[in-house]
Parts: sequence; structure tokens; C-alpha cells
Amino acid sequence: MQHADQKVGIFIDSQNMYHSARHLFNRRVNFKNILEDAVAGRKLIRAMAYVISTKTEEEQPFFEALEKTGIELREKELIEYASGAKKADWDVGMAIDVVRMLDMLDVVILITGDGDFVPLVDFAQNRGRIVEIMSFGETTSSRLIEAADRFRDLSKEKKRYLFFSHPKHG
Repeated sequence: MQHADQKVGIFIDSQNMYHSARHLFNRRVNFKNILEDAVAGRKLIRAMAYVISTKTEEEQPFFEALEKTGIELREKELIEYASGAKKADWDVGMAIDVVRMLDMLDVVILITGDGDFVPLVDFAQNRGRIVEIMSFGETTSSRLIEAADRFRDLSKEKKRYLFFSHPKHG
């Protein structure tokens, strides 16, 4: 199914991946290895990570590490309401970017376990694209796994996709 001529777009739901790795393994995600394995010798058109920034800017080293890996950042500020509620959601923005780029891609790779993306998977497939999902199996929607053409469970290769030491960045 994979061949070197395929044009690939990678869309990373960084909040979903961060929280999954933290909740499941108390570790951080090695996005460099995920990107490398997602591309798998094919032609990378774009890799974008959807990130949330805060007023404290404590996430800046993480953002810099992603950029060094060759991942473009799409950044949004965390919204804090007077009630104390916080909102940070990139689902619609990520979906719009996928739809916008479909004509340039043969393969759409979503790095997320969020079942809200099932309609996007269906849409891309109906436009003739292959859709691959990479995420941690334990926190991935079964509907998303079923909808995808290919699913890679990152939990099966923890040493490759998680940091077990604590590097300064990433």
C-alpha cells in the first residue's frame, strides 16, 4: 500500500497525544520518531502540529523541538473564561487544513486518537485518499481505528515513541 511516490500530509493533534502519553505512561512523546515512521520513505508535503500556547510560555521549548524536527506549528492561545473554565480546541482548524490540502496529497496521516475525526477520515477517503492513523491504542476511538485505512498503535513500540529519559526539549 505504501510506495515512494505517495505524497503525504501529516496532521498532529499535539494536545491529544500529549495527554494520552502522560495519562497512560507518564512520559512525553517522541514526535521526531513518529514523523520519521509516518513518512516512511514517501514524499512529505507538509507536517503540521496543532498546539496551544499559554501566558506562561512554558511550552516554548516543546514548540522549538517540534520546529527543529521540521514540523510546522499552528498555534492558538489557551482561552480562560472568568468562570475559571479553559478552552483549547483545534479540531475544526485541523479538519479545515486537511480539506484544504487534499488536492496535494495521496495520503493523509492523522496523529490523534480522537473519534471526532471519523467524519474527516470518511470525507478524505471519499475523495480517494488513503488515511492513516497513528496514536496510542488505549486512548484511540475504536470508530477511528475502524474508519482508517491503516492504524499504527504507538503503544506497541513505546521505546521508539516515548521518551524514557528526560531530554531538555521535546
